[in-house]
Amino acid sequence: MDNDKPLKAHASILMAEICWGLMSPAGKDAMSHGIDGIGLVSLRVAGAALLFWTASLFTRHEHIPVRDVFKLCGAALLGLVFNQCMFTIGLSITSPVNASIVTTSLPIFAMVLSFFILREPLSAKKVGGVLIGCCGAVILILSSAVAANAKVGDIRGDLLCMMAQLSFALFLALFSNLVRRYSVITVNKWMFTWGTLLIIPAASPHLATLPWAQLTLRTWADSFFVVFFGTFMSYLLMMNAQKVLRPTVVSVYNYVQPIVAVTVSVLTGMAVFTVSQGVAIILVFSGVWLVIKSKSRRDAEKEAAPKA
Repeated sequence: MDNDKPLKAHASILMAEICWGLMSPAGKDAMSHGIDGIGLVSLRVAGAALLFWTASLFTRHEHIPVRDVFKLCGAALLGLVFNQCMFTIGLSITSPVNASIVTTSLPIFAMVLSFFILREPLSAKKVGGVLIGCCGAVILILSSAVAANAKVGDIRGDLLCMMAQLSFALFLALFSNLVRRYSVITVNKWMFTWGTLLIIPAASPHLATLPWAQLTLRTWADSFFVVFFGTFMSYLLMMNAQKVLRPTVVSVYNYVQPIVAVTVSVLTGMAVFTVSQGVAIILVFSGVWLVIKSKSRRDAEKEAAPKA
């Protein structure tokens, strides 16, 4: 049975990335047919909170100190509120192709923040990876700035999606130790609860004006996919894989997301794929690969330690 764990972990992270890859075109389609970014992110956060609390009823109860419950509020602010609001609103403006390409920049942001916050060492590979990845991001943003067609991209949406990755990278750097103390269900139910409490009151005036009764079955189906598969299931699958696979292996699977999003978006006519986007993908992927291949502080300390 133990031999099946790596296989199941690989299958879990693959399915999670496929769900995230499909979420971009599904979310874009929903926001093209009656719902907007604020409405979709509100459904996503509140719906996931309800699902995680329901799931917690069927799992072992885990005690969490009140101080950590409040610390998870800060985690929710960076990992959910800022991240999902900026990404979803950015997706409503730019193309799903650009939004998915930008998501691959997360390891680069995480590396830079780890250097400043966690004192992770810098290496030539890491610096080179950041520079190459930045070149790809600049090409993507510049191509959006001159694009006459929203299917190619929009610089405002690209920048919002990029800021969403920065927010999540900051969440990883500041709260990774806190999150590892508790189970996946416990962490997510409290983070999504805080996310709901922070987003819904502020968005209520806007949500009251949305034509909920006029939303089509197609819009509700797209929204359901974003909430259930793109949020609830993908978070469970990803964190399940993290228990078995090394972070570097998990990060490599991040490449699946834009491949799925680009393929579906182009085939359905929601976006077009340009040469500049292809160059940006190659540069960003190469930069991320270099960052992932670089040694962490823990690896460097292990190598420096005297052998017994």
